[in-house]
Amino acid sequence: MSTTTNHIAAVVRKELTEFRRNRFILATMAVLPVFFLVSPTTTILASKAAADSQKLDLQVGLGLMFLMLIPVLIPATIAANSVVGEREQGTLEPVLTTPIRREELLIGKAVANLIPAVGLSYLMFGVFLAIVGIGANPVIATAVFHAPQLLAEVFYIPLLAGWAVWVGLAISTKANDTRVAQQLSTLASLPPIAVIALMSFNVIKPTLTTALAFAGVLLVIDFAAYRVVAKLFDRERLITGTKPSTAH
Repeated sequence: MSTTTNHIAAVVRKELTEFRRNRFILATMAVLPVFFLVSPTTTILASKAAADSQKLDLQVGLGLMFLMLIPVLIPATIAANSVVGEREQGTLEPVLTTPIRREELLIGKAVANLIPAVGLSYLMFGVFLAIVGIGANPVIATAVFHAPQLLAEVFYIPLLAGWAVWVGLAISTKANDTRVAQQLSTLASLPPIAVIALMSFNVIKPTLTTALAFAGVLLVIDFAAYRVVAKLFDRERLITGTKPSTAH
């Protein structure tokens, strides 16, 4: 492997190790996915086949929208801790004394945040579909498996997680308090969910073309966000949380 790949892999391993030691992060990754799985699953299992199609579409759309919150809230919470948390613990400065470039540090932290967020999101999505397929009324299950939002969810999970990671990392470089950073990251990560909500309520027709167009927009935003956040990963800013001085 190249030096860059080795450095990124080392950062990823370090971050994942820190996650396992952080009780709040572990609790977030354990509780949030289950919470956003139980609510829509219970609703779908309790739905009656006699419900009119409009009401059924609404229930299915809301259920899938709940699952979309998982790839947003998990990375927003843990990414917000990536810089300010290390700054508070005094572990950031030793990392910055190593021969690692800021792009390598940024990518490593981003990948480490994406792995649990995307993995848990797809896991909960699969569990939801399995439970619906086994336990729901056949008519309801058919509606779920043929919902226009279903394919969109497959594409949106990594894209939404990517957006939330960049937002969380950007806020974490500037924040001086972990809780404030997490709250701001969560709020700033929600705008894409508003578009998905409009699709779920059929305000925006959830066609394949619309879903792919929105996915394309999210992809462009994720790439642009990487470039913006990379500029914030200045060594002095990371340590102090302030803009580097230009005075000589």
